[in-house]
Amino acid sequence: MGKSLDVVVFGSANIEYITYVAELPKPGELVAGSHMETCFGGKGANQCVAAAKLGASTALVAKLGKDESGDDYLNHLQQHRVNVGHVEQVKDNPTGMSEIAVSNEGQQYKINVAGANAFLTAKDVTRARKCFQEARVLLCQLEVDMNATMCALRQFKGVSILHLSPMRNNIPLAMISLPSILVMNQEAASHLAEMDEVKTLEQARQAASTLIDKGARGVIITMGDQGAVFMSKKSRDMCTHVPASDVPHLADSSGAADAFLGGLAYHVARFPKLTPEHHICAANACAAYSLGRRGTQPSFPGKEGAKDNLCFITPTFNVIPPPTAEAENEPEEAEVAAPPPATPPQETSAQEPVAEEIPPPPEEPFVETTPAPAPPPEETPKPVETAAERKSDEVGKVDNRNAEPAANKT
Repeated sequence: MGKSLDVVVFGSANIEYITYVAELPKPGELVAGSHMETCFGGKGANQCVAAAKLGASTALVAKLGKDESGDDYLNHLQQHRVNVGHVEQVKDNPTGMSEIAVSNEGQQYKINVAGANAFLTAKDVTRARKCFQEARVLLCQLEVDMNATMCALRQFKGVSILHLSPMRNNIPLAMISLPSILVMNQEAASHLAEMDEVKTLEQARQAASTLIDKGARGVIITMGDQGAVFMSKKSRDMCTHVPASDVPHLADSSGAADAFLGGLAYHVARFPKLTPEHHICAANACAAYSLGRRGTQPSFPGKEGAKDNLCFITPTFNVIPPPTAEAENEPEEAEVAAPPPATPPQETSAQEPVAEEIPPPPEEPFVETTPAPAPPPEETPKPVETAAERKSDEVGKVDNRNAEPAANKT
C-alpha cells in the first residue's frame, strides 16, 4: 500500500526578528537599521512550509509556547495546510525566538533562544508513530535535542534527510550513518571531514569521500554560488557537481538553505524515480528563488514560482574525477546531461497513493546515473587521387625535366 504523506519534519519552530542593515556591526559597534520585520521561522518549520508551499502533503512534529506567538504560529501552519496534530504548545514556556541581522550584501548573524523547542524529546517520536509510518520522507535538523533527532532517524523506514545545521562540535559519529542523505554547507563539511577548508569542487569531493568512509550513505555539500556536490556510498567513484541556478538579484540569504531542503524533500517524495541530479537541481532552483526575496518563509517559492525548474528541465551536471594520475591528463570536469525520463514525470498523489512510486529504501535513496562512454574518435579518411590529378602530376614532372637543362646553362 502506498504512503499517504509526502514529508514529515521533526524539528524547531521560532519567531524571527529580522533587521536589515548596510553592514553587520562589529563587536561593540552601533549601526542603524533600515527596517525590521517579524517572521515565522525555525529550521524545522521553515523546511516544512517550504515543502508545503510547493504542494507536498506535510506534517510537523514540534513544540510551541502556550503564548500569543505560539497561537499565531499554529494558525499560520494550518493556513499552509501543514498537519499540526503533533505540534504541542508547552505551558509556561515561550515560543522559540531568533534575532537575525542581514546586511546589504546578504551576510547575516543569528542569535537563537530555544524556548519551547527544548521540550521536544524522543517521546514525541513515539507519539507521532503514525505520521512516521505514513510519510515517504523524513526531514531533520540540529536545532533541537540531538538524541531525539537520532531517535527519529532510527525509527523512520523511508528516505531520511538530515540537515547538519546549525553546526555543532559534539555530533556523535553514529549520527552520520543514520540518514539516507546528509546535507551540509562547506563549513560543516570541512569540520566533519577534518579539513582546513572546503572551497573547491575537488575539496568537496574529498570531504564527501571522507564522510562516506565514516559511514554516510549519501552526502550533499552545498557550495553557495558553485551549486552542490553529491556522492553516494553505492557509487562513490562518481561524484557529481550540479551548478547553482541563476540569482538575478541577491536580496536576503536567510531562507535559502531551508528553501533548498524543503525543495529537496518535496522532489524526492513526489518524483522518487528521477535521478539525484534532478532532485538537487530542483532544490537549487528553490534556493535561488529565495535568495532574490526578503524574509524567510515569505521568500519560498510556491507551485508556480519554481514549477518549470522543479520537474520539466533536464539538469546538466559535471562529474568530478578522482585525484589520480590518469585523471590529471583528463579535462578537469566532464559535462554530462542527466537523461530525461521516458515520459513526463508524474507526481505521486497524496490522496491516491500509487504503490509502485513508493520511495526506495533508506540504503538506496537515489537512482544512480552513470554517464555514457564517449564515442570513439572518427578515423580521418585517406585522400583518393583522381585521374585528372595523376595527369597533372605527370605534366608537372615533364616540365621540370625540360627546365633542368636551362638551369644548368645559366
